[in-house]
Amino acid sequence: MIYLKALVLFLLTTSICMADELLDQIQARLTRAAITRGAFEQTKQLKVLRKPLISNGTFIYDKSRGIAWKTLSPVPSLLLISDTRLWTAQGEQPVPAAFGKVFQAMLGADLAQLAAAFEITGAVRKTSWQVSLVPKDEMLKKVISRMQLSGDHELRLLEIFETNGNSSTLRFQNISHPDRLAVGEEADFAHLSP
Repeated sequence: MIYLKALVLFLLTTSICMADELLDQIQARLTRAAITRGAFEQTKQLKVLRKPLISNGTFIYDKSRGIAWKTLSPVPSLLLISDTRLWTAQGEQPVPAAFGKVFQAMLGADLAQLAAAFEITGAVRKTSWQVSLVPKDEMLKKVISRMQLSGDHELRLLEIFETNGNSSTLRFQNISHPDRLAVGEEADFAHLSP
Protein backbone atom coordinates (compact mmCIF):
# COMPACT_ATOMS: atom_id res chain seq x y z
CA MET A 1 0.00 0.00 0.00
CA ILE A 2 2.86 2.37 0.82
CA TYR A 3 4.42 1.61 -2.57
CA LEU A 4 1.12 2.33 -4.30
CA LYS A 5 0.79 5.71 -2.54
CA ALA A 6 4.40 6.54 -3.38
CA LEU A 7 3.82 5.60 -7.03
CA VAL A 8 0.66 7.75 -7.25
CA LEU A 9 2.47 10.69 -5.65
CA PHE A 10 5.41 10.24 -8.05
CA LEU A 11 3.11 10.13 -11.09
CA LEU A 12 1.19 13.23 -9.96
CA THR A 13 4.42 15.12 -9.35
CA THR A 14 5.85 13.96 -12.68
CA SER A 15 2.75 15.06 -14.63
CA ILE A 16 2.83 18.48 -12.94
CA CYS A 17 6.52 18.84 -13.78
CA MET A 18 5.86 17.72 -17.34
CA ALA A 19 3.07 20.32 -17.70
CA ASP A 20 5.37 23.02 -16.28
CA GLU A 21 8.20 21.87 -18.55
CA LEU A 22 5.86 21.87 -21.56
CA LEU A 23 4.71 25.42 -20.82
CA ASP A 24 8.29 26.58 -20.28
CA GLN A 25 9.35 25.14 -23.65
CA ILE A 26 6.44 26.79 -25.46
CA GLN A 27 6.88 30.08 -23.59
CA ALA A 28 10.53 30.20 -24.69
CA ARG A 29 9.41 30.05 -28.33
CA LEU A 30 6.60 32.59 -28.21
CA THR A 31 7.05 36.20 -29.22
CA ARG A 32 6.26 38.37 -26.20
CA ALA A 33 5.06 41.86 -27.05
CA ALA A 34 2.82 44.52 -25.54
CA ILE A 35 0.85 44.75 -28.80
CA THR A 36 -0.06 42.00 -31.25
CA ARG A 37 -1.95 42.67 -34.47
CA GLY A 38 -3.17 40.19 -37.05
CA ALA A 39 -5.92 38.74 -39.19
CA PHE A 40 -8.20 35.81 -38.47
CA GLU A 41 -10.49 33.42 -40.25
CA GLN A 42 -13.14 31.75 -38.09
CA THR A 43 -15.03 28.63 -39.07
CA LYS A 44 -17.98 27.94 -36.75
CA GLN A 45 -19.68 24.56 -36.96
CA LEU A 46 -23.16 24.52 -35.44
CA LYS A 47 -24.90 21.19 -34.82
CA VAL A 48 -28.07 22.50 -36.45
CA LEU A 49 -26.37 23.51 -39.74
CA ARG A 50 -24.78 21.33 -42.41
CA LYS A 51 -22.36 23.98 -43.62
CA PRO A 52 -20.08 25.93 -41.30
CA LEU A 53 -20.34 29.69 -40.83
CA ILE A 54 -17.16 31.42 -42.01
CA SER A 55 -16.09 34.92 -40.99
CA ASN A 56 -12.87 36.86 -41.20
CA GLY A 57 -11.42 40.06 -39.89
CA THR A 58 -8.63 41.58 -37.82
CA PHE A 59 -7.66 41.65 -34.17
CA ILE A 60 -5.43 43.73 -31.97
CA TYR A 61 -4.25 42.70 -28.53
CA ASP A 62 -2.97 45.46 -26.27
CA LYS A 63 -1.60 44.18 -22.97
CA SER A 64 -2.85 47.21 -21.04
CA ARG A 65 -6.29 47.51 -22.70
CA GLY A 66 -7.50 44.15 -23.96
CA ILE A 67 -8.61 42.79 -27.32
CA ALA A 68 -10.33 44.49 -30.25
CA TRP A 69 -11.92 41.82 -32.46
CA LYS A 70 -13.15 43.32 -35.73
CA THR A 71 -15.18 41.08 -38.04
CA LEU A 72 -15.06 42.36 -41.62
CA SER A 73 -17.22 39.73 -43.36
CA PRO A 74 -19.83 38.48 -43.69
CA VAL A 75 -21.27 41.10 -41.27
CA PRO A 76 -18.98 43.89 -40.03
CA SER A 77 -18.87 44.16 -36.24
CA LEU A 78 -16.56 45.14 -33.40
CA LEU A 79 -16.10 43.30 -30.12
CA LEU A 80 -13.89 44.66 -27.34
CA ILE A 81 -12.84 42.49 -24.41
CA SER A 82 -10.95 43.53 -21.28
CA ASP A 83 -10.39 41.60 -18.06
CA THR A 84 -13.81 42.65 -16.78
CA ARG A 85 -15.76 44.32 -19.60
CA LEU A 86 -17.19 43.36 -22.96
CA TRP A 87 -18.32 45.96 -25.51
CA THR A 88 -20.36 45.54 -28.70
CA ALA A 89 -22.42 48.01 -30.74
CA GLN A 90 -25.31 47.15 -28.38
CA GLY A 91 -23.36 48.50 -25.41
CA GLU A 92 -21.04 47.45 -22.61
CA GLN A 93 -21.55 44.74 -20.05
CA PRO A 94 -19.54 42.98 -17.38
CA VAL A 95 -17.87 39.76 -18.43
CA PRO A 96 -16.88 36.98 -16.04
CA ALA A 97 -13.17 37.42 -15.28
CA ALA A 98 -12.42 33.86 -16.38
CA PHE A 99 -13.55 34.61 -19.95
CA GLY A 100 -11.74 37.93 -20.34
CA LYS A 101 -8.50 36.66 -18.84
CA VAL A 102 -8.45 33.46 -20.89
CA PHE A 103 -8.73 35.20 -24.24
CA GLN A 104 -6.17 37.81 -23.28
CA ALA A 105 -3.82 35.09 -22.04
CA MET A 106 -4.08 33.22 -25.36
CA LEU A 107 -3.39 36.23 -27.56
CA GLY A 108 -0.86 37.69 -25.11
CA ALA A 109 1.16 34.47 -24.82
CA ASP A 110 0.62 34.34 -21.06
CA LEU A 111 0.78 30.59 -20.49
CA ALA A 112 0.99 30.95 -16.70
CA GLN A 113 -2.48 32.53 -16.77
CA LEU A 114 -3.75 29.62 -18.88
CA ALA A 115 -2.23 27.09 -16.46
CA ALA A 116 -4.24 28.66 -13.64
CA ALA A 117 -7.52 28.19 -15.54
CA PHE A 118 -6.96 24.89 -17.41
CA GLU A 119 -5.59 21.38 -17.15
CA ILE A 120 -2.90 21.35 -19.84
CA THR A 121 -1.45 18.55 -21.94
CA GLY A 122 0.46 18.80 -25.18
CA ALA A 123 3.60 18.33 -27.18
CA VAL A 124 6.50 20.37 -28.47
CA ARG A 125 8.06 19.49 -31.81
CA LYS A 126 11.06 20.90 -33.62
CA THR A 127 9.25 23.88 -35.15
CA SER A 128 5.75 23.70 -33.67
CA TRP A 129 3.79 23.06 -30.49
CA GLN A 130 0.28 22.02 -29.55
CA VAL A 131 -1.62 22.07 -26.25
CA SER A 132 -5.02 20.85 -25.17
CA LEU A 133 -6.80 22.87 -22.48
CA VAL A 134 -9.59 21.49 -20.30
CA PRO A 135 -11.25 24.13 -18.08
CA LYS A 136 -10.92 24.05 -14.31
CA ASP A 137 -13.31 26.98 -13.76
CA GLU A 138 -16.91 25.84 -13.22
CA MET A 139 -18.34 28.68 -15.32
CA LEU A 140 -16.04 27.87 -18.24
CA LYS A 141 -16.88 24.15 -17.94
CA LYS A 142 -20.53 24.98 -18.63
CA VAL A 143 -19.61 26.48 -22.02
CA ILE A 144 -16.31 24.94 -23.16
CA SER A 145 -15.39 21.27 -22.97
CA ARG A 146 -11.85 21.82 -24.26
CA MET A 147 -9.67 24.03 -26.42
CA GLN A 148 -6.77 23.11 -28.68
CA LEU A 149 -4.01 25.65 -29.38
CA SER A 150 -1.12 25.24 -31.78
CA GLY A 151 1.56 27.43 -33.24
CA ASP A 152 5.24 28.17 -33.67
CA HIS A 153 6.60 31.50 -32.37
CA GLU A 154 2.98 32.77 -32.48
CA LEU A 155 -0.43 31.28 -31.80
CA ARG A 156 -1.57 30.08 -35.26
CA LEU A 157 -4.64 27.95 -34.58
CA LEU A 158 -7.28 27.91 -31.86
CA GLU A 159 -10.01 25.28 -31.75
CA ILE A 160 -12.85 25.63 -29.26
CA PHE A 161 -15.12 22.69 -28.52
CA GLU A 162 -18.30 23.73 -26.75
CA THR A 163 -20.31 21.57 -24.37
CA ASN A 164 -23.38 21.87 -26.65
CA GLY A 165 -21.55 20.15 -29.55
CA ASN A 166 -20.73 23.32 -31.51
CA SER A 167 -17.13 24.13 -32.37
CA SER A 168 -15.04 27.01 -33.71
CA THR A 169 -11.70 27.01 -35.49
CA LEU A 170 -9.73 30.25 -35.64
CA ARG A 171 -6.69 30.60 -37.90
CA PHE A 172 -4.38 33.55 -37.27
CA GLN A 173 -2.12 35.09 -39.92
CA ASN A 174 -0.28 38.30 -40.85
CA ILE A 175 0.79 38.72 -37.22
CA SER A 176 2.90 41.74 -36.32
CA HIS A 177 3.97 43.53 -33.16
CA PRO A 178 3.78 47.32 -33.62
CA ASP A 179 5.22 49.74 -31.08
CA ARG A 180 1.89 51.55 -30.67
CA LEU A 181 -1.76 51.42 -31.64
CA ALA A 182 -2.98 53.11 -34.80
CA VAL A 183 -5.35 56.09 -34.40
CA GLY A 184 -8.40 53.96 -35.36
CA GLU A 185 -7.42 51.27 -32.85
CA GLU A 186 -7.12 53.89 -30.09
CA ALA A 187 -10.61 55.08 -31.01
CA ASP A 188 -11.96 51.51 -30.83
CA PHE A 189 -10.54 50.94 -27.34
CA ALA A 190 -12.01 54.26 -26.17
CA HIS A 191 -15.43 52.53 -26.10
CA LEU A 192 -14.38 50.40 -23.11
CA SER A 193 -14.77 51.81 -19.62
CA PRO A 194 -11.52 51.95 -17.64
